Amino acid sequence: MISRGKNSPLDDIEFLARSDHRVAALNALATRPQSRTDLRELTGVSRSTVGRTLREFEERRWIRREGHQYEATQLGGFVASGMRELIDRLETERKLRDVWQWLPIEASGFSIEMGSDAVVTAARTDDPYRPVNRFVELLRETDRFRFVGFDLGLLEPCKDELARRIVDGMRTEIIDPPRAARHILSAYPEHCSEPVASGNLAVRVHDDVPPYGIALFDQRIGISGHSPDSGTVRALIDTDAPETREWAESTYEYYRRDSRPLVPESTTE
Repeated sequence: MISRGKNSPLDDIEFLARSDHRVAALNALATRPQSRTDLRELTGVSRSTVGRTLREFEERRWIRREGHQYEATQLGGFVASGMRELIDRLETERKLRDVWQWLPIEASGFSIEMGSDAVVTAARTDDPYRPVNRFVELLRETDRFRFVGFDLGLLEPCKDELARRIVDGMRTEIIDPPRAARHILSAYPEHCSEPVASGNLAVRVHDDVPPYGIALFDQRIGISGHSPDSGTVRALIDTDAPETREWAESTYEYYRRDSRPLVPESTTE
C-alpha cells in the first residue's frame, strides 16, 4: 500500500507532474550535464523558475552541481527513468482507452504494450468509415495481404479497392467463416470474378474464426474490432512492432492449419 502522508512517494510524483517543465528538466539532466541557460531554453520557463526547480531537485538529492553545470545523480536518473516509463504507459492507455472494448483482450499473447507505437483509428459519429479508410491506405502499400477473422464490416466497404489491388498483383489469402465467404461471393460476383481468375486470391474457410480481425500487410499488422450488434468496424490499430508481427503470424498460422479451401459450389458448411 502506498502511503499518502507527508513526504510520501505520491508527493514526489505530484511535484514532478504538476509542471511539465520539471519532468523535461530532470530527463535532460539524466541525459547529460546542463547549465541553467540550457534548461531555460529547453523548458521555456523563466530564470527564477529554473532556479527554484534546481533547488528542489538538489533537496531531493536528484542532481549535483559542478561549476555552472548540473547533472542527475543515480537517484535522479532512477526517478527520471521511472517517470518516463509511467508517462509512456499512460500515453498508451489513453490511446487505447476508447477502443479497448473492441480489441482482442482475451486473446492468447495479445498485450497492451502492442499498442504503444500503434496508429489507432476509431470510428466517429461524423466519420464512421475512418477505420476502413485507414485500412485502404495500408492496402495500397502492400504486395502481400493476409486476413483472418470477422471481416464483413471491414472488407465489404472497400471491396472495389481490394478487388483492384488483387487484380493488379497483390497476393491475397483470406480466412473467413464459411457463411461470410459465400455471402461475399454471391452478393458481389462482379467484384470476385476477376480477383479469383487472376490467381492472386485464395479464400479459405474456418468454422471458428476470432471475433476480431487480423490483417497482415508487408510492413504493418492491423487489428480490427467490430460492434457485434451492428457488425460495423469500430476500431483499427496498426503497428510495425516486431512482437506484434510475431503474435499475428503465429495466430494466423494457428487458424490456417485448421482451415480448408473454399469450394463455392458446395452448399454445406
